[in-house]
Amino acid sequence: MPLIQVNVIKDVFTAEQKGEMITRLTDALVGIEGENMRPVTWCVIHEVASGDWGIAGNALTTADVRALAAGVGV
Repeated sequence: MPLIQVNVIKDVFTAEQKGEMITRLTDALVGIEGENMRPVTWCVIHEVASGDWGIAGNALTTADVRALAAGVGV
């Protein structure tokens, strides 16, 4: 059974946004594998604590991600 796993930093996305991710990602995979696979396609969102995610040797926080989304450099 297909399993989609998404990792995000905690408190960056709202419940509504996470629901939209689940819907759209499932739709994308079903578009490739066929509608019969929808009932058995899993999508799991894992939330990583702020500061527990690193890029280029630097910890990334919820505030950092929000700044990036707003177009402000970190």
